[in-house]
Amino acid sequence: MNNLAVYSDYFVAALLIGGALFMLVGSWGLAKLPDFYTRLHAPTKASTLGMGATLLGSLVWFSVQEESLHIHELVISIFLFLTAPVSAYMMGKAAIHRRRPMAEGTRNAEEAERAAERKGINDRDD
Repeated sequence: MNNLAVYSDYFVAALLIGGALFMLVGSWGLAKLPDFYTRLHAPTKASTLGMGATLLGSLVWFSVQEESLHIHELVISIFLFLTAPVSAYMMGKAAIHRRRPMAEGTRNAEEAERAAERKGINDRDD
């Protein structure tokens, strides 16, 4: 086994452990945070970084093992990093317009209320 393969094993292990820890924090935040808006940050931030590290570890592992560049994981990572913020923005915007309750002590709650009113959203009991 050459030195590159030995060092890449340590690098891949570090990426997988780091990715698993980020995903654990993201899933814990999704379960434990108090309201929709704070829960939205957990999977879009921590879990996205966790998946990115895991996919990067996979890219390095298969590229070293087969001695050729594998870009499948890179394409998946790019797609993930482009779509996660957009989908989080759209879900947050929809939650504001549907007047989802915010946790006590949330800053700028009045701003969100004014934004929902500017769009002409009627009060509904959904």
